[in-house]
Amino acid sequence: MHVWPLKFREVKDGGLIITDDAGGFFRSSEAFLTRYISGKLTANDQKFLLRNGHAFLHERDINFIGFAARWSRRINRVKELDFVILIPTLRCDLACSYCQVSRANVNANGFDWSEEQLEAVLLWLGENAGPKLKVEFQGGECLLRIDLLERVRDYCRDRFEEVQFVVCTNLQNLSAEAWHFLSATDTVLSTSFDGTMIQHQRQRTKTPEATHRFEMNLLRAATELGPEKISALPTFDPVDLPEPADVIRSFVALGLRSIFLRRVNYQGFARKRYDFATTPNAWIDYYRQFVRAVVSHNAIVAEPVEEFYIAHLIRRIVQGGQHGHVNLRNPNWIAQDYIVIDFDGALYPSDEARMMTRVGQIDLSIGHVRTGFDENKIATLQTQVSNFDDPDCQHCAFQAYCGLDIIDDLSRYGRIDLPRPTTDHCQVHQGLFELAFELIYSADAATQHTVRSWLGVASLPADTTPRHS
Repeated sequence: MHVWPLKFREVKDGGLIITDDAGGFFRSSEAFLTRYISGKLTANDQKFLLRNGHAFLHERDINFIGFAARWSRRINRVKELDFVILIPTLRCDLACSYCQVSRANVNANGFDWSEEQLEAVLLWLGENAGPKLKVEFQGGECLLRIDLLERVRDYCRDRFEEVQFVVCTNLQNLSAEAWHFLSATDTVLSTSFDGTMIQHQRQRTKTPEATHRFEMNLLRAATELGPEKISALPTFDPVDLPEPADVIRSFVALGLRSIFLRRVNYQGFARKRYDFATTPNAWIDYYRQFVRAVVSHNAIVAEPVEEFYIAHLIRRIVQGGQHGHVNLRNPNWIAQDYIVIDFDGALYPSDEARMMTRVGQIDLSIGHVRTGFDENKIATLQTQVSNFDDPDCQHCAFQAYCGLDIIDDLSRYGRIDLPRPTTDHCQVHQGLFELAFELIYSADAATQHTVRSWLGVASLPADTTPRHS
């Protein structure tokens, strides 16, 4: 019998989570680990490992084929361009304290696409994108140039077989034309809402009048467009965190049932104005508190709420696939299915890379719509897109579900060769994956109810939470 390499992590109750390279997992004990390491597996151990796909008899064995299929499902394979972020203007009518894109003043010149720039962007999309495309408009405040958005949308509707549009807006000052644009069936809205109106005013709108305008526009969007067309993303200062119950109450009141907890990003203007000395453990502690509040809320309501990111991690663990969140894919290929086009036509591998270039930390542009890709720079970045060869990741029980974030490492540390466990990205995700497994294996009925709702299943079969002592 051949056993696939197994990795382990001790969890809070003293047991172990044991995983393999295809993401198979089970709960076990130190006694089993000792037998595995010493090569003294019992007949019962071998039976369990074979039954659960962690071992195989030969390469024509169904277990071998099954393992290969699961491993393949975990891998983010190269595919054609199907997601593009466009920044038609960098100007914005807010001055948020944690702005990570280093926006330009609303009255500034030289920060919008020219007619020539627009034509070059459309030509580039037509030549490089696949038949299905998701277009996300960002800024600045992209609705300041609704005319450019309309030109892009008209072109894409004619050019591509299937297309969806996301408008990222601060919802502060919307014209009648903007509301009409957002009402289209192929267009959804993404905005920032920092959990409570008090928190939102402190970090973004600054005055009661501006906060009231935002609140009215958010209510109008929820009523006229429908909550299913709205994504409202909070950003929290780790040293000024709102009460989880208040945040949940605010979202539910708007009909919004997905909350994506995010810390202030170490990018743009924010890196000069916020204290980033707080430890990842403090954020994980708050995350745990928030998830407990979600579980308690879901136990007494008909329509459950999800915390998007921990739900996403659970789906990656249990179901595999789930490559839609670009910062956690493995490998996270550069300049393949995802591209950012800035207000000046420059191409970037991610929005965070654009932000780093904007503040002058390092030029991470990978080309221009007029001249094409910088293949040398792409080839250099492409060497660091997966965790397969990283010496720390190779021994991590969470490797199959995780990915690298070299842009965050560059932003925080100015280098990408630090030992993984010393980086913020690794420390946070170690804590989050541990929390995810605690939720999956919890015997608490309310927790099981929440996990089932996030996975979209009525019940969890026993083989979803395997155990072996």
